[in-house]
Amino acid sequence: MRIAVVDGQGGGIGKALVEKLKQELPDIHVIALGTNALATSLMLKAGANEGASGENAIVFNAPRVQIIAGGIGIIGANSMLGELTPLMAKAISESPARKVLIPFNRCHLHVVGVKPVSLPELVEEAVSCIKQLCGEV
Repeated sequence: MRIAVVDGQGGGIGKALVEKLKQELPDIHVIALGTNALATSLMLKAGANEGASGENAIVFNAPRVQIIAGGIGIIGANSMLGELTPLMAKAISESPARKVLIPFNRCHLHVVGVKPVSLPELVEEAVSCIKQLCGEV
């Protein structure tokens, strides 16, 4: 099972996801895909098996994984203060991979019905969802 964790800016969401995924599912292969080198580096330090940064890395790897996880902004062109390019968003959105998106009401994407929940709780829910999906794939 190959899972891509996509993050940008400071990489905190990706770092938290990778740490929890490797703790709960130690045998999965996690690819850290950062919009920048800092985000990728943090995810690698958190335990990702491999990592790459930038637009081409995300576009190349998106169709080659079974699950893509990250904040909801990873499907929004020009989100993360412009770090996530339209090509990145398109590649992630069009990938046949299952997407597990953490619903932050940022990046001008407002998800109706989402209650304010802490990042650790959201990461816990995302990892639980990924564990279920790993059983299906």
